[in-house]
Amino acid sequence: MSASAEVVRPASADDCARALLAASQARRTVRVRGAGTKDHLGRLLPTDLTLATTGMSGIVEHVPADLTVTVAAGTPLAQVQRTLAAAGQRLPLDPPYADAATIGGIVAANSSGFLRARYGGVRDLLIGTTTALADGTVARAGGRVVKNVAGYDLNKLLIGSLGTLGVISECTFKVLPLPAASGGGLARFGAGPDAFAAADAVARTAARPAALVVSASGREAWELLVAAEGDAPTVARVLAIAADAVATRGGTFAAEDVDASLARARSLAERAEGVVVRASVPPAAQRPFTDAAARLEGFAECVADAASGVVRVRVQGDDAALLAAADALLAAARVCGGGARVERRPAALAERVAAWGDGDLPGRFLMERLRAAFDPNGVLEPGRGPIA
Repeated sequence: MSASAEVVRPASADDCARALLAASQARRTVRVRGAGTKDHLGRLLPTDLTLATTGMSGIVEHVPADLTVTVAAGTPLAQVQRTLAAAGQRLPLDPPYADAATIGGIVAANSSGFLRARYGGVRDLLIGTTTALADGTVARAGGRVVKNVAGYDLNKLLIGSLGTLGVISECTFKVLPLPAASGGGLARFGAGPDAFAAADAVARTAARPAALVVSASGREAWELLVAAEGDAPTVARVLAIAADAVATRGGTFAAEDVDASLARARSLAERAEGVVVRASVPPAAQRPFTDAAARLEGFAECVADAASGVVRVRVQGDDAALLAAADALLAAARVCGGGARVERRPAALAERVAAWGDGDLPGRFLMERLRAAFDPNGVLEPGRGPIA
């Protein structure tokens, strides 16, 4: 936990709003924290107050017939999945730290996972939020039913805001039935371009894989994981299409334990060694981006969500190599038409490796205006986001 003088654990959105109003009026800076799985994101400055969301926990409402669930923000995702599973349903999110991450943290960090290939990400599944604001008010957006278009779409503004605009206290999601069948296969290639070409070939067909993940440990061992869900014929069809795409590009393909393989792929985001950069580039640009990454001194591994364009790269080495690699990866993402952030770096380099690079960000002026409107006294999460 950050070096804060006081910890407050509100039990409701109203309690949270009152705590924020008092902090704002007294100009006391606030860190928003759930399970702490996102403590590595951004620049964590010391704050006067830590607002712990774990006091707002539990399933608020689950309506199986409507395929919706409303959850308090401090609830671990794993608890939500257990509750839904008892009704034959699930929330198709598989972010890093899935066992511990809280619902509010997942939304605030826009942490989706590889199932986004078939089911979409946080922005596609979130239909309602309740948020405590720095002025002491409670804002509600969306609703508890899927077909709801009332008001401004504040939900999407909060996704990825990292607590800089307000404290999410409650979320409503669309949920889905558990799949009747699932399966997967793992392909191995000697070169990254072949792995990405096979992934692209699968993505361009009528098949809808549950996940398409290209990964590499070192420069010559590349893998493509294909996960399939649905009824048994759908799963068989996806895997047959994948096997053909892999064979055409000289790879080998074999059945694979999907859950274990996806867990290994997610674990890169959890590693604390070296520098980890998360880039979001157009799917077609993943190959040139990873080519550039693999040429870096100290390149250790990468994992790419071939369906969404999110790529994580980990590099190792001395301080000079890590600094150079971080700068190179941020620049490469921009060249490829996307953006990137440094998710992890050694504590000794925290002041020298900026999470968002030099701060020359598209839309910076708009972000500054929004942050000033929501938090005029600048007390929420200082240093956390891409703007001060």
